[in-house]
This record gives sequence, structure tokens and C-alpha cells, in this order.
Amino acid sequence: MSNDMLIQHHLKRLRLPTIGKQYQKLAQEASRENRTYEDFLLSLIEAEAAQREENTRKRLIAQARFPYIRTLDQFDFSTIPSVNKAMVLELAKGDYLAKNENIVLIGNMGTGKTHTAVALGLLACQSGRRVRFYTATGLINELLEAQDQHTLGKRLTQLAKVDLLIVDEVGFVPFSPEGARLLFQTFSERYLKGSLLITSNLEFSRWLEVFGDERLTGALLDRLTHHCHVLEFNGDSYRFKESLREREEVR
Repeated sequence: MSNDMLIQHHLKRLRLPTIGKQYQKLAQEASRENRTYEDFLLSLIEAEAAQREENTRKRLIAQARFPYIRTLDQFDFSTIPSVNKAMVLELAKGDYLAKNENIVLIGNMGTGKTHTAVALGLLACQSGRRVRFYTATGLINELLEAQDQHTLGKRLTQLAKVDLLIVDEVGFVPFSPEGARLLFQTFSERYLKGSLLITSNLEFSRWLEVFGDERLTGALLDRLTHHCHVLEFNGDSYRFKESLREREEVR
């Protein structure tokens, strides 16, 4: 067996695929540039580490199950002047995650709340954080199904391990009493343990309309708004403006 085959065999067993793909190329470069053995070894290790970090980012993004991929660079803040751009950019740094703080985005439909939520979630993934995206209805349906299958405790434990739980569209549809209770339980178990990012078309004073229970709603808001960043998205539909702009460009 040749040296190359032995090297590939051992690297495969050690699970170092990037070194296996690049060691010959990097060895030639090191020889050509008369670099030391230590420099050559460092370049191999850096290549493997960089690829592993990239693989981790891709895995975290896939596991987050975003409805689409959007970045803050793609958001036109000038179309929604009410949005506190400075706060959004500060949140993009991710410090809120280390402090287990929450974010609530409130405003009319089509003003960029989901776009911003996805963008912040994407940044969290890129920094190595575990993120999970749901619509409020989708999360409640999953919790109800888990309850019926007697796996609710397991599901809640899995959700508690997520660094950032994004729940989109709270307020679009009223919840059933049991659905509201399960959502409250999910949010409560994250209190001071993990971050929540919620988008809603309703201001807090109207959340009773969807949760239905005054005491439950009050307890939820107490926990949610403790250590919370609230951003208002008021104005005309961002999607509508984009549609008009695209239509004008076609003409």
C-alpha cells in the first residue's frame, strides 16, 4: 500500500476529510515557499477547522428550518422609517443571546418582521447558536400532536435546548384554550434560560384576543417582556412596495 493510500486510510479513520483533500496541495505550496514543518502543519489544521466551522453553520441553518433565507443587507430600512435601525444592528451582534434576552417585533402585515426575524436567526446560526423557526400555528400543532402521542415532555426538552426560538405570526389566528396553554408552557420554560424572538401584528394590549385567558396572557407578558427588546414595524406593506417597484422595473 502506497504512502498516499495509508495517509488517506488513517485520515478517514480519524475523520479528517479536509486534510485528506488538501494535504498534497498544501505540501507542494510549503515546499515551493520553503516553509517550516510547523507552518505546513498549521495550514492543514486551519483548513480542517475552517471546513468544520462551515459545515456546522450549514447544519445549524438547515436545522433552523427557516421559511426562506434573508439577510439584513437585503432589508430596505428606508421603506419602514419607524423601525429602529440602530437597535436592529445592535441586536445583530448577538449579545442578547448570551443574556437570554427576548425580542418582540410588532407591526402591520408585510412590514418586514419575518424578514428581520430570519436575518437575526441566520446570524445566530452563523455564530454557532442553535435556532428553530416556527409559525405560532405550526408550533401549537406540533405541541398538540406531541401531547396526543405522549411525547410532549420530550418535545419541550428539545425546544428548551435551542438557543433561539423564533415564533412567527402570533396574533394572526386565535388559539384554542389548549393551544394557548401549551404555547404558554413552552415560553415559560425558556424564561431566563433561552431567547425568544416573536413577531406579531398585534400590540401587547390586544394579545388577550388570541390567548383568550386574561391571567395566562398577563403571566406570559410578564415573563416575555422582562429583559426584552421591542421593535415596532409600522407603515405600509414592505412586500407591496417591493411588488410595485418590480412592476415598474418590468415596464
